[in-house]
Amino acid sequence: MKKTFVIPNTAVLAGLLLAGSVFAQSVRETARETVPQVQPSLSAGAAPEGASTPSAPRTIGWEQLIPAGWDPYKDLKALNLQSLKDNDPKADEALKKMRQMWDNAPINPLILGQNVRLPGYLVPLEDLPEGLKEFLLVPYFGACVHSPPPPANQIVHVKLDQAVKRFRSMDTVWVTGTLSATKTDSHMGVASYRIDAKLVTPYSEKK
Repeated sequence: MKKTFVIPNTAVLAGLLLAGSVFAQSVRETARETVPQVQPSLSAGAAPEGASTPSAPRTIGWEQLIPAGWDPYKDLKALNLQSLKDNDPKADEALKKMRQMWDNAPINPLILGQNVRLPGYLVPLEDLPEGLKEFLLVPYFGACVHSPPPPANQIVHVKLDQAVKRFRSMDTVWVTGTLSATKTDSHMGVASYRIDAKLVTPYSEKK
């Protein structure tokens, strides 16, 4: 018989907070490193910054999926986690409130409908003989698998027309395709965005 473990709400809440801190660090690192590395040179005749063409998708970072001014910790800043005991009703209430807020995290409408290129970690949603046709893309290792899901605006549901076989859970990939505000509630997490992928390739820092 498979053993079932009961995890105290305070531990789950701590896990959510840890996931949030990792997500925040990931956003900062993406803003500092990923986007500047891959933006095209104007001297090479590329389109102006922020523009995209059918032959040149716009490379974006995870911070660009978050609308300006949104605070994922808004309802938890007054909560003293150290003072909570296991199965404390306050911990249960805070956990539900935080999960509800994260699962309904707002989107950034300014980037919708664009042909984009986004790096991330792959979380399979299916295991078919022909390969993967849909998966979640997340900004840091372990999200939705080893740690609680990040906010929904930091999860992208990726759909492909043709299945691919060479990728496994937590592989790092580049996803290229059209970004839309299509909410997906899966067993691995809630995604606020979807990319109808034209291309999925192994991650590389090459421009």
